[in-house]
Amino acid sequence: MPSRLLKLFLGLIAYGVSMVMMLRSGLGLMPWDVLHQGLSLQGGWPMGRVTIAVSCVVLLVWIPLRQKPGFGTLCNAVVIGLVFDLVNGWIGDRLLDAPLALRAALLAGGIVLNGAATAAYLGAHLDPGPRDGLMTGLVRRTGRSVRLVRTLIEGSVLVTGFLLGGTLGLGTVAYVLLIGPLIQAMLPWFDGRPPVRA
Repeated sequence: MPSRLLKLFLGLIAYGVSMVMMLRSGLGLMPWDVLHQGLSLQGGWPMGRVTIAVSCVVLLVWIPLRQKPGFGTLCNAVVIGLVFDLVNGWIGDRLLDAPLALRAALLAGGIVLNGAATAAYLGAHLDPGPRDGLMTGLVRRTGRSVRLVRTLIEGSVLVTGFLLGGTLGLGTVAYVLLIGPLIQAMLPWFDGRPPVRA
């Protein structure tokens, strides 16, 4: 259990840091963060706090899906947003006029770190995060494929976030294309199981 808790919290902390790296690159955000940023811009709340609020709303949707949150779910809902606001506040406007090469490196590093972070908290086997649980709950209740349900969810939040002013760019496309293969490649490092073949 101590090693699983360590994986969980290191993964959640790294996830929050990766979100800041992508945000500060200015080259595009992951789909859910496009929504978080759009809501933050419209409501005036810090983006990390919006992330926590959205997690809570998503957990309410779990009720009709008969999903039960666990310890890892609740930690996911809170820790990532707190870490994001802490790190983003510390960085401030330091990277506002950073050269494109540095911003591209931030984006690439953020995507890779996000893959490792996701693999770490999934490898801890301490319950899914709110958004992952929403997907698995909908798959179970509707009988549709994971691919279809995930695409519909992430497409919906992406479009909504963009309409609210969230940053959509090449980084968003890169994230969507790379995150699955990265998680698949890194999960065995944290899970101890052989890699899954595509």
